[in-house]
Amino acid sequence: MSPLLDTPTAPTAAPAAVDSAPGYRPGRTLPLRVEALRQWKRRRTLIMGGILVALPFVLLIAFAIGGDSDSDGRGRITLMDTATASGANFAATCLFVSAGFLLVIPVALFCGDTVASEASWSSLRYLLAAPVPRSRLLASKLAVALGFSAAAMVLLPLVALAAGTVAYGWGPLRLPTGGSVPAGDALLRIAVAVAFVFASQLVTAGLAFWLSTRTDAPLGAVGGAVGLTIVGNVLDAVTALGDWREYLPAHWQFAWIDALQPQLEWGGMVKGTAISLTYALVLFALAFRGFARKDIVS
Repeated sequence: MSPLLDTPTAPTAAPAAVDSAPGYRPGRTLPLRVEALRQWKRRRTLIMGGILVALPFVLLIAFAIGGDSDSDGRGRITLMDTATASGANFAATCLFVSAGFLLVIPVALFCGDTVASEASWSSLRYLLAAPVPRSRLLASKLAVALGFSAAAMVLLPLVALAAGTVAYGWGPLRLPTGGSVPAGDALLRIAVAVAFVFASQLVTAGLAFWLSTRTDAPLGAVGGAVGLTIVGNVLDAVTALGDWREYLPAHWQFAWIDALQPQLEWGGMVKGTAISLTYALVLFALAFRGFARKDIVS
């Protein structure tokens, strides 16, 4: 017998499965701090922040020029009439005049511009080739966009509270329905109102984010989200829809006013948050599902 046949041979090692490059960790790609810093340096972030900071001072000037009003002309006291009662009242008034439309803009901007802008700059495919997993990229961008949106919601009443306290003094929150809330409790009431306003804007965030994954035009995603939000407000004004309006997020957008009642009412805010969160989760899921299958060419 040939000695070659008798010589024991070492077993052949099975080829190692190479799933990724050595040291590559998908979860470490595109850290939140990196994405947050990128978005913070964007000019639109600074401009939007400047607008939100300037609004309380514009209202201060308007009240100084126009003077005070005790009622709406029919003997009824409104939130606008109590704006100069204290810093807390002024903060609540700023939230009232901005919650319906102005605060929609930063949410739509931060969530709608995030993915579409990368596509418009032709940098999206390079991020994915880094390689950043698609789900990781969307999760990082969504988390940062929602973080900046929440910061916008807090910035406006916070500046208004500081400016109003300097201008009108620190005192209890005077309620349009009569009575007042101590200053310490007023801060909690305003915080609850701000939290609900952010929750009610999650629908706009979902619309903007979903559209951002479907188009290469940031303006289209932002404008589309704002436009659909306006459509929702118009439909809510159609009383012929009856109880169907309760399924519209816009129907509950001012439910935070219940936080400024003598007794804090949660019913409307809970319903509004549930409706808004349901729509938002569906839209976020559609964004992730569609982007996972999308052919990225830009």
